[in-house]
Amino acid sequence: MMENQSLVGLSYTLQTAVVAAIIFAVSVFLSKINFRSQLAQLPPYGNFGEKGRVEYLKSAKNMYLNGYQQFKDTVYRMYTSDGNETIVIAPKFLPELRNLPDKVLNFPEAVREIMEQKYTKILTDTPLVTHTIRADLTPALARLNPIICAEVDEAIKDEMPPCNDWTPVSIYTALVHIVAKVSGRVFVGPDLCHNEEYLDCGINYTMELISAQQAIKKTRPILRPFFAPRLPEVKRLRERERIAKAFLEPIIDARRVAENNDPDWQRPDDMLQWFLNRSEDFGNFSAHELAKFQLGIIFAAIHTTTLTATNILYTLAISPEYITPLREEIRTCMADNGGIITSRALQQMEKLDSFMKECVRFNPPGFTSFSRKVLQGITLSNGQHIPAGSTLEVPAHAIYHDSQFYPDHEKFDGFRFAKLRKGGTAADIARNQFVTSNEQSLSFGYGRHACPGRFFATNEIKMILSRLVLEYDVRNMDGVMERYPNMEVGRSTSPDPTKNLMFKKVEV
Repeated sequence: MMENQSLVGLSYTLQTAVVAAIIFAVSVFLSKINFRSQLAQLPPYGNFGEKGRVEYLKSAKNMYLNGYQQFKDTVYRMYTSDGNETIVIAPKFLPELRNLPDKVLNFPEAVREIMEQKYTKILTDTPLVTHTIRADLTPALARLNPIICAEVDEAIKDEMPPCNDWTPVSIYTALVHIVAKVSGRVFVGPDLCHNEEYLDCGINYTMELISAQQAIKKTRPILRPFFAPRLPEVKRLRERERIAKAFLEPIIDARRVAENNDPDWQRPDDMLQWFLNRSEDFGNFSAHELAKFQLGIIFAAIHTTTLTATNILYTLAISPEYITPLREEIRTCMADNGGIITSRALQQMEKLDSFMKECVRFNPPGFTSFSRKVLQGITLSNGQHIPAGSTLEVPAHAIYHDSQFYPDHEKFDGFRFAKLRKGGTAADIARNQFVTSNEQSLSFGYGRHACPGRFFATNEIKMILSRLVLEYDVRNMDGVMERYPNMEVGRSTSPDPTKNLMFKKVEV
């Protein structure tokens, strides 16, 4: 009797579980059907499925340019290398979206998809890092700039050959080492930033992370769960993380021990210590976690700064007419500030700032910006509905080539933004600076999620370029006047790191 009751109970339990599973499956299916039906209301562009994914990997830049022309004042959808559809919005919608809370439009969720966080393991949402940059780094730049400038001078001496005559230089390689040392001076202090093990970790982690991300993007989405962890690029990234953490964690532990036990110990003035100072406010992180935060900020700083500086120099090499006026401006601004590169001198370098901004207009860090995951459905002012689960982005590169915003957009004008600032209002001056983020200038992102480290990065790039322009003439190999083409994979674009430029020391 009891056995029969047990069997009946088990049968009932199994039936309940099966019914629950069916209800769940049906709910998921209906949810997907509803999502697809809402998405289908938006106009499509390009091919979809595997054909669309391959097309996107090969020619995303042209797809965004053509899509922008076709849907300039509206919203459309297209297929990407992620195996999903993305929704591309016109810049006119940005003001109505910028203040939506993260529970509606979420930035970290979108970055997780772009950076393939499931496999690369990069951190995308670390409030401690963002707060420390805004509260500690940016306000300290006026104080830190002389230290940063001295590090720039030393790093350039270390990484650039004598160049007494025209000398080929792998400028990307030189810059990645210069940026690693200069950024490291702020991130981990004067001793560790010259440590070969630290530099090796920082430089190679940056390069291996990008290699892993691109290898994953080239893998069909349905195969990624099986193949992505086994990719050689991903395996190298895991090993690099292990090496980096093994180096950083003992340093973090040692600082904590000194803080608690040595009454004469002085807190270092660097990002790592600022993390430690604020750690308790954000969760009292372990040394392992803080080491991972350091890797994240190392990647963000070294990667984008090096690519931007390389792009600028590749353009300068085919634009010799800009070298003399830039050099004269740098000398004048330094002379007005005691012969050194102060914060005030950097602000006064309007031509250099303009040249940098125009270079980025032609060669942005990516073809899109404002990536956001839609967590709650949105209806735009034109009546188009964006369903929850979508990913939004703005075609930044296409906007840079819109004559409505940039007259004669096809012409490179290195002093375009300096002219707009000259005699303009305070708003004109602010709007046309390299560091500025707005609806027509999206290289640093947009809104409250705009890159918090852009002020540090801007100063660093200016200091590096100032020294190189002052001390060297630069040109392409064999005097070629055609710019080296960038490497493009999907929405990502970067200068070819294998190319050399010719440098010659300026005779004083």
